[in-house]
Amino acid sequence: MAGATRINSRVVRFAIFASILVLLGFILSRGSATSYSLPSGLTSDTSQSTGSSPKSESKPSSQGSSGATELKKTYTTDGKEKATFVSLARNSDVWSLASSIRHVEDRFNHKFHYDWVFLNDEEFSDEFKRVTSALTSGKAKYGLIPKEHWSFPEWIDKERAAKTRKEMAAKKVIYGDSISYRHMCRFESGFFFRHELMQEYEWYWRVEPDIKIYCDIDYDVFKFMKDNNKMYGFTVSLPEYVATIETLWDTTRAFIKENPQYLPEDNMMDFISDDDGLSYNGCHFWSNFEVGSLSLWRSEAYLKYFDHLDKAGGFFYERWGDAPVHSIAAALFLHRDQIHFFDDVGYFHNPFNNCPVDADLREERRCMCNPKDDFTWKGYSCVPEFFTVNNMKRPKGWEAFSG
Repeated sequence: MAGATRINSRVVRFAIFASILVLLGFILSRGSATSYSLPSGLTSDTSQSTGSSPKSESKPSSQGSSGATELKKTYTTDGKEKATFVSLARNSDVWSLASSIRHVEDRFNHKFHYDWVFLNDEEFSDEFKRVTSALTSGKAKYGLIPKEHWSFPEWIDKERAAKTRKEMAAKKVIYGDSISYRHMCRFESGFFFRHELMQEYEWYWRVEPDIKIYCDIDYDVFKFMKDNNKMYGFTVSLPEYVATIETLWDTTRAFIKENPQYLPEDNMMDFISDDDGLSYNGCHFWSNFEVGSLSLWRSEAYLKYFDHLDKAGGFFYERWGDAPVHSIAAALFLHRDQIHFFDDVGYFHNPFNNCPVDADLREERRCMCNPKDDFTWKGYSCVPEFFTVNNMKRPKGWEAFSG
């Protein structure tokens, strides 16, 4: 009975969220030498694993209210990690991306000077390079996406794909008729980490146009991830638009059935499914903000998973987004304590805000946001579920912002 109640409440939240999406019409998502404790099969390349990786002995997190306050943080600028910011952008995005860069630099990177990698399916203009390189404190690098990573693969039936776009347009599905959006989702899902400019890095932070960072981040985020054995970090989580991923879970279940060795015992299936894996509840990490280890996407498990999805054609026959693809993979292939919720960043991407609801934390980090605008604890946010399944203590005063 409790399970049925949980599923019903989730369905209600999905319905509310889908209505809001249609009403707003806003963007959902655009799109080593280091030793990690990885699940079996998550090797750092495409070769077969020669042995099982050590398993984490940790249980579901019982961290403090912030989910990070009891974890190690490094505040010095000595010995930077092999890390970069990465932005997929067009030349026309120059000024909206300039604002994003300034937010990240002012709140974090002016102290740590990490590089920026900019990727485009067309050559970057001189203006784009001039404006963005003047704002970055680290090296700015500009890359052209290979055509094979931004086009229809040979196995896709273009007529079938065109029919899907027409049907989605008629149903007013967000980006339902867009070809470029589908190329973007496929690229972010399976190729951004393979670009030649990304090969020297082990960590990345994804930054998109028109985002805001509200709080000072005075510790090295990449060292934080490494030192605490975190592999994936997020700020916003919400249900995916069901009409865009109708067969994604069935396709995923087929992969799991064929490759059970890639799922550690302490995976986070209970975050993405309310019925032990029979169905997908839609919860995903909003991938316009990601801080993560590139070894996750370069792993044997993920590369095989992406290839399985790509051959199924759902990026074009439906409108699979990189956010649910990344989220499902992280939830299934990682140990649950390797996924981190950044509650101390303060983040905005239209139309959602992440603003710390803890007044002491906002004051400490000089956050410039109104907690009343915070999305984290709202009824159709998936972050409360993340805290529940991981046995995490919620921040002080969260109830006042859960309406």
